[in-house]
Amino acid sequence: MADPTTTPGWAQIGYLVAAVCFILALRGLAAPRTSRIGNLVGAAGAVLAVALTFAAVRPAHLLPILVAIALGAAVGAVAARRVVMTAMPQLVALFNGVGGASAALVALLELGGFADAGVGVRIAVAFTVLVGAVSFAGSLVTFGKLQDWVPGRPIVVLHTRLVYGGVLGATLAAAVTTVVLGSVVFGIVLAVLSLGVGVLLVLPVGGADVPIVVSLLNAFTGLSVAASGYLLGNALLLVAGTLVGAAGTLLTRLMAQAMGRSVTTILFGGLAGPSTQGATEESSRPVKSAGAGDIAVMLGYARRVVLIPGYGLAVAQAQHALRELAEALAARDVEVVYAIHPVAGRMPGHMNVLLAEADVPYDQLVEMADVNPEFRATDVALVVGANDVVNPSAREPFGSPIAGMPILNADEAKAVVFLKRSMRPGFAGIENPLLHDPKTTVLFGDAKESLTRLVAALRAV
Repeated sequence: MADPTTTPGWAQIGYLVAAVCFILALRGLAAPRTSRIGNLVGAAGAVLAVALTFAAVRPAHLLPILVAIALGAAVGAVAARRVVMTAMPQLVALFNGVGGASAALVALLELGGFADAGVGVRIAVAFTVLVGAVSFAGSLVTFGKLQDWVPGRPIVVLHTRLVYGGVLGATLAAAVTTVVLGSVVFGIVLAVLSLGVGVLLVLPVGGADVPIVVSLLNAFTGLSVAASGYLLGNALLLVAGTLVGAAGTLLTRLMAQAMGRSVTTILFGGLAGPSTQGATEESSRPVKSAGAGDIAVMLGYARRVVLIPGYGLAVAQAQHALRELAEALAARDVEVVYAIHPVAGRMPGHMNVLLAEADVPYDQLVEMADVNPEFRATDVALVVGANDVVNPSAREPFGSPIAGMPILNADEAKAVVFLKRSMRPGFAGIENPLLHDPKTTVLFGDAKESLTRLVAALRAV
C-alpha cells in the first residue's frame, strides 16, 4: 500500500480542493438550474486530481500511461457525442461497469506486491475485486437489457437457487482464501466467480426494475473505488468513491420507493417475488381514436393541460415538438405544465434532461407529488410516450408487476389523450386499462409527427 506521507503537502492541498469540487458537483446536480455548472465543477476536480497525480508521483512508465489516457479520452469523447438521449442509460451503465472493472484490476495488480501485507489490506483487496467484478458483469447485463441485446424479461436459469447459492458460496470461499493466503491466483479465481455472481444477480431482473439496478451497481462501483483508494493510500479516491457509493445507495432507495418496491424484491424478484414481465404483445381490445384536428380542438378550448412525457418521447426525439405545442397552447391562454414522474424514461432525471435540451422553462416542470393533487382540475392530460407511470393497475395491492408503484393520476383528469405508435405495452410489459377508459382518446403515429400535426391544427383552430 502506498504511503500517503510521501505525497507532497501542496499535492495534498490540491487533492482537498478536488474533493471539495466533487462535493460541490453533487450539490449542483441536485437541481436542474445548477446541474450544468455542477457537472463542470466535477469535471474540473477530476482534471485537477489527474494533473496533481502526475506532478506529485512522477510515474516511471509515463509514455504508456499517456497513450492509454489519450485512447480512452478519444473513445469517450466520440461515444459521448454520438450517443442519443434514448441510449444515455446504456452509456451510464457501460461507464459504470468500466469503473468497477478498473478498481478490480488495480486491486489484483496490487495484490502481487502485498506478500507481507496485513490482514486488513488483504480484506480490502478481496472486497475490491469482488464488488468491482460484480459491478462490471452486472453493468454489462443491464447494458444488454437496455439495448435490447438481452431480453428485458426476467431470465431465470434452471435450478436457479441451487446455481446461485453454489456460485455465491464458491465466491465467498475464494474471497476468504485470498485474504488468508494473499495469492494472486486465488484473487483471479475470485474475480472470475464474482463475474458470475454479477450476471446471475441481474439476469432475473426485468422491465422497469433495470434502471434501479443500474443505480445500485453504481453504488457498488463507488465502494470498490473507495476500497482501492485505501489500498493505494490515495485519500481522494477514498473520498470520491465514498461519495459515489453513498449517492448511489440513496438514489437506489429513492427509486425503489418511487416504484413502490423493495430492493430485495427487485434483486431477487425472479427467485422470491413478483417481477416485471417485459411482454411485447399488442393489445387487441378496442380503443377510441381520433385525428389531430379533433384533439387540437379539445386542447385549444381547455383551460388547463398537463403534458406527461415518457420514454416514447425520447425515442421519437420529440421534445422540441412538445415544447412548440406547449407554446401554442400558452398563446391561447391555456395553462400548461409538464408532469415529471421520478422514473419516467430509463434513468432518474431522464425527462428533465430531455426537456432542458429543448429549452423548456424549469418552472413548468412539476414533480409527481406536486402535480397529482391538480389532476382533478385538469381539462386534458396529454400522455406522450409514457405508459407505466400513468397505469392505474399500480394501485392494485396484488396481481400486477407494478403493484404499489406511485403513479401520475392522469386518470383523474376530465379527458386523457395518448400519443402512441402502437398498442404495445410499456417497458413493464403490462396492459394499461386507462387506454380503454371512455374519456381516453388515442392519436396513433410517431410522437414527433403527431405533435407537429397537433401544433399545425391548433394554430388553425
